[in-house]
Amino acid sequence: MDFLDKLGKKASEAYKVTADKTGKIAKETKLKFKMGELKTQINGIYEEIGQKVYEKHVREEEISIKKDLEEQCTKIDVLSDEIESLLKQCLELKDKRQCRKCYQEIEKDDKFCPNCGEKQTDEPAKEVEVLEVLENIDVKEEKEQEKQEVKENLKEEIKDKKKKEKTGKKETKKENKKDKDKKEENSNLEKTVKIESNVKLEEDDK
Repeated sequence: MDFLDKLGKKASEAYKVTADKTGKIAKETKLKFKMGELKTQINGIYEEIGQKVYEKHVREEEISIKKDLEEQCTKIDVLSDEIESLLKQCLELKDKRQCRKCYQEIEKDDKFCPNCGEKQTDEPAKEVEVLEVLENIDVKEEKEQEKQEVKENLKEEIKDKKKKEKTGKKETKKENKKDKDKKEENSNLEKTVKIESNVKLEEDDK
């Protein structure tokens, strides 16, 4: 009887583990599908921007990003932030996270990135902490304007940091692409040298 009880418990535990994994995979699939939809929307906005720029070019008019493309750029910022949030959720389901410097996928408990060696910290941004405090604090009427000014300044600082992070991501992607292209170039060169060497050896044998 004890044997059957143990067998039943093990089967139950195995079922729970399998169900948990299946649930996580289903959630991850939904998140990735949503990310794909958002990326498609961003590509559509890119086309709108390109069309506007070309129309201005045809009419020989100057284009102003602030005036003509601000709405589209804002939409892309919002969609990009949403994709970033969904990506973090995907990583959490796998108990992983992104390196703060090179943005490679790493283990959640890694203190240093295995790819670039950057130290990983979980300290929240001070600006975000202060902004949260300001949102929930009551001040005297004469200090309300000052509070709003501080809040606006903090929001600008947070926005600037996000832009720098995005720029860092783009630069890292460019560097990774350059490294990949260089490796492919070297590989092709090695193949060419090998082929030429084989041809020369064949000629020498003759």
